[in-house]
Amino acid sequence: MTEIDLEDLPGVGPTTAEKLREAGYGTVESIATATTSDLAEAAEIGEGTAKKVILAARKMADIGGFKTGRDILDKRKDVKKLSTLVPEFDELVGGGLETQAITEVYGEFGSGKSQLVHQLAVNAQLPEDLGGLHGSIIYVDTENTFRPERIEQMVNGLPEGTDLGSMEEILERIHVARAHSSDHQMLLLETARELANQLRTSDYPVRLFVIDSLTSLFRSEYAGRGTLAARQQKLNRHMHDLLKLLDDHNAVGLVTNQVMSNPAILFGDPTKPIGGNIVGHTATFRLYLRKSKGGKRVARLVDSPNLPEGEAPFMVEQAGLKPC
Repeated sequence: MTEIDLEDLPGVGPTTAEKLREAGYGTVESIATATTSDLAEAAEIGEGTAKKVILAARKMADIGGFKTGRDILDKRKDVKKLSTLVPEFDELVGGGLETQAITEVYGEFGSGKSQLVHQLAVNAQLPEDLGGLHGSIIYVDTENTFRPERIEQMVNGLPEGTDLGSMEEILERIHVARAHSSDHQMLLLETARELANQLRTSDYPVRLFVIDSLTSLFRSEYAGRGTLAARQQKLNRHMHDLLKLLDDHNAVGLVTNQVMSNPAILFGDPTKPIGGNIVGHTATFRLYLRKSKGGKRVARLVDSPNLPEGEAPFMVEQAGLKPC
C-alpha cells in the first residue's frame, strides 16, 4: 500500500503531491489518517478538497472500515520485537518491545529510564537475528540526557563478535533533536515524519522513535488545575501523532515519563506517573522502573493488553544493561 503514488489520489497533482511530501505526508496511509484541517493547511487546498483526498486515501489504503479478528491477526504478523538483551526483561515484555506500539517507562530519578533508552538505541541497530531491528533511531531529547559517550560504552559492552560498523557509523544512525517547549516537541514529530520518510528505503530505516521525557515540558508549562484540560488535550494529540508514525513505519515507540508522589497512599509505593489517564490509555505497555538492593533495578510491567503483570531484575553497568 505504501507503494501507491500520491498523484494517483483524485485531486492531487504533482504540485500538491510535492507540498504534501514536504509536510511529511509521504504515504497514502499518512494522508488517510490525517485530519481535514491539517491536510488542507499542508497542501494549501480547500477543506472540501482535503476531505475528498482523505476519503480516497482511506479507500486505497483500506483504512477506516471494520476488519475481522483474522485480519488483525494477519496484521500482527508484521509486528517485530526489540530485545533488551536481558533475558528476564525480554520475557517480561513478551520477547521484546513491540513495533506499532508505545511503551511508556516511568520511575524516579536514577531508576534507569534513560539508561534503558540508550541501550535500546544501540540494540535497534542490531540485525534481527540478534534481537535488533536493523534500523535507525529518532530521539527527541527534552531533558538534555542523550550522551554519545554512553552509546560508545554500551556498544563496547555488546556480545563479543557483534559488528555494527565504526562508532561514527553507529552514531550517524541516531538522529537527536533537543526540544525546548511543548510546542517545539510536537513540531519535532512532524520533522521526524519527514526524516523517517527519507530513510524509508535506506539500509537502516527508522525502527525506533524515542521521546525522553514525554511530559517534562508539558508539566513545566501547564501548572495548576486551570490549565489541566489544555495540557491533556495537547498530550493526547501528541501521543496519537506518535502512534500514526509507529504504524506507518512499523517502529517501536519508547517514551519516558516522570513520577509524582500520591500522599493519599499510606502503604506501598506512593509514586505514580505524570499525564493521568491520557498517557495511561494511549500507551500500549507501561513499565515502572525502581531501584533495588545491591545496585539492582527492577522493571515491573504495570499494564499490557495481552501480558500478565510481573517483574524482572536487571543491572545497569558501564557496559550497559545486564542480567543479575
